[in-house]
Amino acid sequence: MPVRIRLQRHGKKGKPFYWVVAADSRAKRDGKYLEKLGIYNPNTNPATIELDVDGSVKWLQNGAQPSETAKRILSYKGVLLKHHLLGGLRKGALTEEQVEEKFNAWLEEKSNIVGSKVDGLAKAEADAKAKALKAEKEVNEKRMAAAAEAEAPAAEEVIEEAAPIVAEAAEAEDTAASTEAPEETKEKE
Repeated sequence: MPVRIRLQRHGKKGKPFYWVVAADSRAKRDGKYLEKLGIYNPNTNPATIELDVDGSVKWLQNGAQPSETAKRILSYKGVLLKHHLLGGLRKGALTEEQVEEKFNAWLEEKSNIVGSKVDGLAKAEADAKAKALKAEKEVNEKRMAAAAEAEAPAAEEVIEEAAPIVAEAAEAEDTAASTEAPEETKEKE
């Protein structure tokens, strides 16, 4: 029975989520599998990969062949490196301590690289938010300036329209005062 390490699709339409499984090569893509080795979620940035390294190495040592995508995932998580190092252990070129030391050094280096990528993505997202906030503030300032300009001519128009009315009212008061004054003087006489 030829065994393949491959992906089994789950999730909903447009949001794929995969299980990394060891399955008979004749089985359907989403059908029966021998062992679930991990998960792969490409919807996150960076992609989320959880993998049973020792179980995957065991299947590779027993002759399982990974698919192209599964091979990339196994390489990314260090399964192929550990399989290679254990091959050197079987041949006598390395000791168990050397294998563990090399594998742990590789894992630490890989985690630093992934950590720097996550930090870079977080920084880029923060910069994008700051840029968007700055652009929004500029737009709001322009809107306020345009509103102030629109209100200023309107206020001037009201003043201009009110000026003749105020002048007429003042003239009316003056004429009323001048007409009342002679009557008052006649009454006093």
